[in-house]
Amino acid sequence: MSDRNVHKAGFTTSGIQRDSLASQMMSQEAKSSGGGVLSGGPTATLQEKGATCSTHSSGFTSSGISAGSKAAEMMSWESKSHGGETPRGGTTATCQSI
Repeated sequence: MSDRNVHKAGFTTSGIQRDSLASQMMSQEAKSSGGGVLSGGPTATLQEKGATCSTHSSGFTSSGISAGSKAAEMMSWESKSHGGETPRGGTTATCQSI
């Protein structure tokens, strides 16, 4: 995942941009977790990566999510919050597509 694409999605050094893909992801995650975005969750992690310009090491690659990476942790977290499945169009799937 390139830093440029993460910034284009709305994860920036000054926070999540209004009306961006990032804000939609944050809203979806808040709804699925009962009203808040958890520290260490997918949206918070991506914002951290966008703010520090270090997305290249997060584990989202052109051949899929790298085992043992932060992306794999995000996928696991999202799967647990959705009854064992990673939802199509969810945060992890959207991040992988970016």
